[in-house]
Amino acid sequence: MAREKQDITDAEMAIMQVLWRRAEAACGPAAGGIAGASTRQIADEIYGERAGVVQYATVQKQLERLEAKGFVRRDRSLFVHLFFPAVGRDELVGRRIQDVVEKLCEGSLAPVLSHLFKAKPLTEQQRRALRALLEDDNDGNDRSRRGEQQSGGGGGSKPGKSGGGGGGGGGKRTTR
Repeated sequence: MAREKQDITDAEMAIMQVLWRRAEAACGPAAGGIAGASTRQIADEIYGERAGVVQYATVQKQLERLEAKGFVRRDRSLFVHLFFPAVGRDELVGRRIQDVVEKLCEGSLAPVLSHLFKAKPLTEQQRRALRALLEDDNDGNDRSRRGEQQSGGGGGSKPGKSGGGGGGGGGKRTTR
């Protein structure tokens, strides 16, 4: 049985934010640097240029923990080791949201989405992006339903009833 992915602390999240920013900057239009960061660079970015020995040691220990959890990878080919994000920001966001949905909403996205829509109005651009995601998801669900009906799977299922919450693991959704 596969181990469940461990979550990260707020302090470890600060390190991930630094690594994600550096990775994004290295891939941007003015990319000219390396996406990785040394322990010293991360400590300086989090604590300021005057990060001391204690802060450096703290960051070093947190990087070791993040590496053990599989969130960062280390390049040991140089004298100064460089750290890179092994998990993307979107993947971690997806994990965290899925965890909230499972724990607080018994797997239903509706209460979470309802709250998000009421809490902060969407811009027109955000609405268009959401509609595109929903249409893309619905197209995929329609194709999979047609495939089930054509292959004889599902037998006498009624339209609109496929993908119900009964056994078979169909109740959990993965994020993209």
